Amino acid sequence: MTSQISTLSPSSFYPWHTFCAAVNGPVPPPRKKTAPKPELTEVQKQEIREAFELFDTDGSGYIDVKELKVAMRALGFEPKKEEIKKMTGEVDKDGTGKISFADFLTVMTQKMAEKDSKEEILKAFRLFDDDETGKISFKNLKRVAKELGENLTDEELQEMIDEADRDGDGEVNQQEFLRIMKKTCLY
Repeated sequence: MTSQISTLSPSSFYPWHTFCAAVNGPVPPPRKKTAPKPELTEVQKQEIREAFELFDTDGSGYIDVKELKVAMRALGFEPKKEEIKKMTGEVDKDGTGKISFADFLTVMTQKMAEKDSKEEILKAFRLFDDDETGKISFKNLKRVAKELGENLTDEELQEMIDEADRDGDGEVNQQEFLRIMKKTCLY
């Protein structure tokens, strides 16, 4: 079953796309990823500024790229080494080893938007998982499809489970759900 996943085209995930509305409201049919620019509240911006200023000890308006991980941790994120490397490459294009507040704000805005979308997806997962097993079964999926007025056959519903089910247990766990929703809901 999991071997099928690698041969699927993006249009194969269309049935899962019908459930994107349960996650974040109606969305257009699948297309290339073009996320709208995330917006932060004034409180969030202030928190980011305070974290930045904590590490901008000389008041130069820059922090050292080595301090990016610590500054992000101060805001509640646990970035992996590869993630830090990627972000550093994006914001320190000229290799100065310094990050401006504007660049730090850009990075953190993106991270906060990712965190929000993950929380929304997990909220939707809990709606599917009404029996609180930690997994979405065929029965759960069928119930939600019916509630949303989606006329999907049992075969289509089973195909959806098979597409998302990476560990082959016949159900969709949180990680599998996150993966399939990110792939189909333009996150």
